Amino acid sequence: MKTHLKQIMLMLTLVFTFASCSSDDNDNDSVNKSRDVKYEVTGNYTGQLDVTYMEKSGAPLIEDITSLPWTKEFTADADSDGALVHTSGYGGIKDQTVTAKVYVGGKVVSELTGKADSEGIIVVHPKTYVFPR
Repeated sequence: MKTHLKQIMLMLTLVFTFASCSSDDNDNDSVNKSRDVKYEVTGNYTGQLDVTYMEKSGAPLIEDITSLPWTKEFTADADSDGALVHTSGYGGIKDQTVTAKVYVGGKVVSELTGKADSEGIIVVHPKTYVFPR
């Protein structure tokens, strides 16, 4: 069951990534050109959590979160298109929370907080950040 859930979450992440990348055009010269990425997942959720994120080459990775807070930092490769973090879990308690943040160049560029539903399931998928070209 957990393997199937991870596969479904990976597919949803990829769909959201491609959908959000297609409409992000930014011609602003003052745009943050940094490729220093930090992902952060915090909260009081006590169930089983996993995280899907785009690593430095732009490939998606899935990792179990063993405790909160969880962080991952790296410098994205020049050909990487963007940064995203997606977390989901089961076995928590209703209304427990998880906050997922994406930092680029030390600034929060995407953030979302979610609450567990009545069955203790939580899904948090902040907006994908697309690196300027």
